[in-house]
Amino acid sequence: MHDVLDDRDLVPDEAQQLAHSGYPVGDLLPRATRAASDGDYTDLAAIKKELGRLQRDPQWAYQETSDPEQLRALIDQLPAVAVDRDTLFDRIHGAWLGRCVGNTMGKPVEGLTPSEVEIYLKAVGQWPQTGYIPLLDELPAGVSHLHESAPYASAGLFTDVPRDDDIDWTILNLSLLERFGDSIGTTQIATAWLDALPFTQTFTAERAAYRNVIRGVPVEDAAGTDNPYREWIGALIRGDVFGYTHPGDPAAAARLALTDAVFSHVANGIYGEVWAAAVVATSFGTADPAVALRTGLDAIPSASRLAEALRHILDLHEQNVSVTDALGWAHDHLGHYNWVHTINNAAFISIALLWGRNFTDAIAISVAAGNDTDSTAATVGSIYGALHGSAAIPTDLIGTTHVHVRSAVKDFDRVSIRELAERTLSLVTTTEVLA
Repeated sequence: MHDVLDDRDLVPDEAQQLAHSGYPVGDLLPRATRAASDGDYTDLAAIKKELGRLQRDPQWAYQETSDPEQLRALIDQLPAVAVDRDTLFDRIHGAWLGRCVGNTMGKPVEGLTPSEVEIYLKAVGQWPQTGYIPLLDELPAGVSHLHESAPYASAGLFTDVPRDDDIDWTILNLSLLERFGDSIGTTQIATAWLDALPFTQTFTAERAAYRNVIRGVPVEDAAGTDNPYREWIGALIRGDVFGYTHPGDPAAAARLALTDAVFSHVANGIYGEVWAAAVVATSFGTADPAVALRTGLDAIPSASRLAEALRHILDLHEQNVSVTDALGWAHDHLGHYNWVHTINNAAFISIALLWGRNFTDAIAISVAAGNDTDSTAATVGSIYGALHGSAAIPTDLIGTTHVHVRSAVKDFDRVSIRELAERTLSLVTTTEVLA
């Protein structure tokens, strides 16, 4: 857990963020790591000041704006796609089911490396993965730990969808759209977070933004204040519902995702949510993941690191390389990012969707990639359900456990997935794209 209240986490994490973003960090990262290990808060404070004085390398190869107006101009060019009115509810229901099922399939091994995931899944007799992950009494050699959720999110240990932030954010944003519609603003979003979701159920960039507004930092400054996690995956996992409520209209979905993302993220962190919302919205009008992924790619700055990575994944797929080689490329070229970063995890999501032969196979690919496995599997499941409808989600994975959702969002605990889908359908206003 990266503690947004402790400089032992904040300072090394900020050094890492800057190093990945074109700043000449030099020895400040290892110094910060040592000071954190020693509990030397005096040195951490000095390093923090030095980090704050750094200027980006003028030879930095990327252009990564966080300016909302520039990003909206890009988003507004996204084309709409026709959506079949008669199958829309089933595809919305499939997206919700896919998100919940995928999230649970990836949850116990969240944060593990690919090799650790492989060792563990082989030990439980699921390589490749076929369902929910059992909890072993004794961990196999090579796996030192599972995620803290494993005791309640492993096979046979839950009766409803286990609570998770990947589902909470989708629910919370649905409730915000019910209250405010498409006119929602970032300040309303910030207020709703404080009202509807406990601080302890937020993480990394979201927790930093939450902390900032409580301390009186203006909403427009919350993303960039003492927030080393501003390009991590937290915003990406919040964007799906904007696509659910704007099927076939990726521009409308991406505009709302932008409004949401700027509260807690900058640059590639923002792009991740905009991308996800556009991909989901487009998925309701196609069964081809490449079509949806290319639309999502068009929603983000082409000279960004995220766009570069996602373009390469699409190119690899067109070149018919194996899924093993695609994952190998992603780990080799993006493995320097933190395991919860947007760029590497978005690449894994893309690979799973492009190479996955069916729902379970796509989820298995995303989990096998390691890193933020519950988040990637949730997004893969969501998009897969939108592409193919509820019948694509195996009934044995739904069973009785994936009917109701445990949630930390106020007034939503044990809500049914079907009710969430019905409430989502009632918000769909993009009638012009419904065939």
